[in-house]
Amino acid sequence: MTKYRFSVVIEKDSDGYFAFCPELQGCYTQGDTYEEALKNIEDAIQLHIEDRKENGEEIPKIEMVSLI
Repeated sequence: MTKYRFSVVIEKDSDGYFAFCPELQGCYTQGDTYEEALKNIEDAIQLHIEDRKENGEEIPKIEMVSLI
């Protein structure tokens, strides 16, 4: 099983938390708690990667991750 490393952004908003993966266009989700949003984005990334593989699309390779 190939392992991938992607950055994830989680932001608090008025409805809970919004999470997205900048490297995977259209890969986003939300959750009522930070933990729920994190779990949801992990699931969304996995599904996004599976879909790309099934369609023969390239998986982005991340060269550097910056933590702030």
